[in-house]
Amino acid sequence: MIISVHKGITRMPEWRTNEPVNFELNTDEHIAIVGPNASGKSLTIDILTSTHPLLMQDVEYDFSPKKSSMASECIKYITFRDTYGGDNDRTYYLQQRWNQTEIDVSTPTVGEILEKAFLNSGKDTEERRDFQNHLYKIFNLDYLLDKYIILLSSGELRKFILCRALMSDPRVIIMDNPFIGLDKETRQQLRDVLETISRERALQIILVLAKDEDIPRFITHIVPVRNKVVMKKISREQYLQSREFIVADTHISDEVKNEILNIPYRSDEYNTDIVVQMNKVSIVYGNRTILKDLSWTVHNGERWALSGQNGAGKSTLLSLVCADNPQSYACDITLFDQKRGHGESIWDIKKHIGYVSPEMHRAYNRDMPAIRIVASGLKDSVGLYVKPSEGDYDICRKWMHIFGIEDLAERTFLKLSSGEQRMVLLARAFVKDPELLILDEPLHGLDTVNSEKVKEIIDTFCLRKNKTLIMVTHYKENLPTCITHNIYLTRHTN
Repeated sequence: MIISVHKGITRMPEWRTNEPVNFELNTDEHIAIVGPNASGKSLTIDILTSTHPLLMQDVEYDFSPKKSSMASECIKYITFRDTYGGDNDRTYYLQQRWNQTEIDVSTPTVGEILEKAFLNSGKDTEERRDFQNHLYKIFNLDYLLDKYIILLSSGELRKFILCRALMSDPRVIIMDNPFIGLDKETRQQLRDVLETISRERALQIILVLAKDEDIPRFITHIVPVRNKVVMKKISREQYLQSREFIVADTHISDEVKNEILNIPYRSDEYNTDIVVQMNKVSIVYGNRTILKDLSWTVHNGERWALSGQNGAGKSTLLSLVCADNPQSYACDITLFDQKRGHGESIWDIKKHIGYVSPEMHRAYNRDMPAIRIVASGLKDSVGLYVKPSEGDYDICRKWMHIFGIEDLAERTFLKLSSGEQRMVLLARAFVKDPELLILDEPLHGLDTVNSEKVKEIIDTFCLRKNKTLIMVTHYKENLPTCITHNIYLTRHTN
């Protein structure tokens, strides 16, 4: 037995499950904790890691053959909340990644951070160096070692965090939705390396997953969590054979569809042919080429899928469209009939755009009511600095109803699950009825029900005139049916 909880009840009522928690992780087991959004998966992990202490008892640990008995040393918990971590994260703002000139010269590189983690976690032996190099090769990190941490893409950041955690050689590693944000090749590489490490080292793995299809083959047991009830642990085979496939409530109602289709059009709505036009656009940071001679035209009413490897420049491309990247002024770019650098403000551009991305999710670190987060989309701000009118709040409530999150309106953002947060940010993207929707990995962390609902909302929204879509995802199955065009970016190695 490595981790054991028997009839665990947390001391704080607001962080309690609906039934006492019983849980055991044994030395021959690798467990997936599965359940829908807001079911209590993260709360379960907080109990296992003693983040939420229990009434009248403690979680029991036995980390043999490790000498330490401290959970903080032997358990690594990776939440993948799109954050770089550290004190610098407190001052992060949405456009910071694109403003390289504003990065403090003392900001560490990927290689410096990983080397420090390596030296702090054990002796500098040939065996450990081989393992370090093996991880670098698996995650294709060699080309990132001289890159500032703040400049990593969402997918690159996940690979970096995983490598750093594995390099510390923990007894237990817990990963919350580890496969999101990774391209297909890297997802398979991660499954393979976890399976290999689970065989070769004294390491037990716990994955927290929102979708059954993400359960890798090395997982031996499943712990379902439903409605804040931690259910009995069963074998992977037993779970996959007995699970009930979700059919009900995966589609939006006709009432909701009509609510979207009947939204009145704005008087200032964009109504010409070209939405985005780029002519031989190149973006370079130092000696790194991110985009090279890219020409791309998006016409009004087209729905584009944007794909490519981690680090290929997808988010950089979107930052040019959203007017968040200052290098756009040096490029031949036209947005909504306005050529960049000819007197238009970023707000003239943003008023046409609804946007959600991992970077945006990360930038929202204020614990304000969810309806105020949605309302910030009306003002194109991160945070809310202008008091909305009652009419504005009515629009926000309408979109929260469409996404099925109206009951979250007065709950504060940081108290929501990551899936609930993503649904709030999606409502924010739609709230001003934009002509251009830019959705960068919009289904991150969503369960099957919410994923299908969001796709259907996108499809319905795009049935209306003058609605254009650009969507990034590494999962083809996450694309809505309305997609009409595709563009694939290739990563530059220089």
